[in-house]
Amino acid sequence: MDHYSETPVKKKSGFIYVIGVFALLIIGYLFGSLSVSMRYPILKEPTFKQFNASYTKILDDYLEGAEPEDLINGAARGMLASLEDPYSQYLVGEQGEAYTQSYEGEFYGIGANMRKEEEQYVITSVIKDTPAERGGVLAGDVILAVDGKEVKGLSFQELLGIVRGEEGSSVTLTLQRAGEKEPLEITLKRAAIPVHTVLAERLDDGIGHITISRFAENTAKEFKEELAKLESEGPLKGLLLDMRSNPGGLLTSTIEIASVLIPKDKKILDVVYKNERQTVSFLSHQEKEWKLPITVLVNGQSASASEVMAAALKESAGAQVVGETTYGKGVVQAFRQFPDGSVLSLTEAQWKTPGGTWINKQGVAPDYEVSLPEYAKVRPLATGSKMQRGSYGDNVITLQVMLRELGYGPLGKEGVFDEQTEAALKAFQSAEGLESTGVFNDKTGYRLVELLREKLAKEDTQLEKGIEVLQSLSK
Repeated sequence: MDHYSETPVKKKSGFIYVIGVFALLIIGYLFGSLSVSMRYPILKEPTFKQFNASYTKILDDYLEGAEPEDLINGAARGMLASLEDPYSQYLVGEQGEAYTQSYEGEFYGIGANMRKEEEQYVITSVIKDTPAERGGVLAGDVILAVDGKEVKGLSFQELLGIVRGEEGSSVTLTLQRAGEKEPLEITLKRAAIPVHTVLAERLDDGIGHITISRFAENTAKEFKEELAKLESEGPLKGLLLDMRSNPGGLLTSTIEIASVLIPKDKKILDVVYKNERQTVSFLSHQEKEWKLPITVLVNGQSASASEVMAAALKESAGAQVVGETTYGKGVVQAFRQFPDGSVLSLTEAQWKTPGGTWINKQGVAPDYEVSLPEYAKVRPLATGSKMQRGSYGDNVITLQVMLRELGYGPLGKEGVFDEQTEAALKAFQSAEGLESTGVFNDKTGYRLVELLREKLAKEDTQLEKGIEVLQSLSK
């Protein structure tokens, strides 16, 4: 009896045990599925099955073959492109590295500036006290190869990618130097090359003129150093802050500079996130009172952080803005870099001025509307542009405007490269020591742009107005 009374109990216990294990497996599976869904919400989307099917089909059957990494990176780029937001993007590998480096205070390279000229890469200048200068690289040298790899056919970004590298690593340039029959090989060790974004000069009447080209990692530090140099040369009567064609950059640097010029606890901007779920206000943390008048120079290419600065100085520090209405980029991007260097840059918020004005697609309006001479708006002709007698179109119009502004003519019919345009171009080339062919090439184009910049520096109506306004404020 004991045997029979125990048997059902044993069977029941085993049954309960099996049910318990099975239940735990189900619960574990459900929790696991829930966890995966929470971590990877894309899996819950019905269309993900189509994506996965397409991915598998391409890997299995595409005639030319495909790499999984390339397909996934392409999908990521496509996701960002589908937003139709010009500021949101996915940058793969080296492109992502270049993106982040553009905001850093330095990069590792050789310290030489270059440009593409007649399908060749030419050294235009060598930065003082860098590997290039110490190694004997000269302006005018033509780069034939880097580490034995020919550079012909490479894009500018591709060339930068192989010239730059890790600090202390070596790179060998094969150069063709004017007057030398055989190419030269120069091996250099890469070093830190500082990125300068601030220039300063002292103008007449004690005016400090500071130009910020963009807001990078060290921009605030540079600004303070340059300002200190100006002040050490004698008392200043006013500050002319030049942010024309400044595309923006890091908000942290912008806030730090604004805090030098804007009274303590005055608002710099408000950053408002999606659905207004969060608003972050940035206030000046000024330590030393700024008492001098400020005039800001901007134009239609002043964007993002430069607009933040212009609006904040105008509304919270009483600065006067001179120039043109700014670009109108009133949104904020945050970027995340992945282990392989790729970068996701996504628009996450919009910002408004201290007075509560949204500037996206509107811009910051100047107090004094001043335009530059018309020739200042002429776009440089693209590298590789070729024009000669018989050519016609917009590029010819641009060339004719450049020649006319520099005093060469007559030029014949607008947009037509005729005998008169050819004669004017030959005269320009001869006067500038270029080969007088009457054919437009890269060397001719670069020299035209250089001379127009020199001309504009003497006829800078916006700068003149900015000085005039400052002088009136400092009386």
